[in-house]
Amino acid sequence: MKTLQAPTRSAAIVAQLLERLDASAQPVDAHQYRTVAARLAALLADAGTDWQPLLAQSPAAAALYENLHYADAGLCRSPLDAAMRAELAARLAIDAARRKPSSPSAAPGESAAA
Repeated sequence: MKTLQAPTRSAAIVAQLLERLDASAQPVDAHQYRTVAARLAALLADAGTDWQPLLAQSPAAAALYENLHYADAGLCRSPLDAAMRAELAARLAIDAARRKPSSPSAAPGESAAA
């Protein structure tokens, strides 16, 4: 049985850089983003590495890993509970917005037609 190696320091640094680019409030150069993502994708292609610790720390690396392995595993790393809660919250917000009065002078809880 082959023992998997830990991710390299360079993989952790590239994953951190991708996290920073993803979280940047400033516009990011598309070429730079693609270059960093491609470099991390190349590192993630090493099947002899246990990527789980790095993927647990880096949502951007986890999303990239999931996209690279989608054909084999689908959305295996996406937290289903969180996705379901987000969808339910969105539906509730949409329903609440639909029920809001259309007239700005209507009191809270009253419809505009009342």
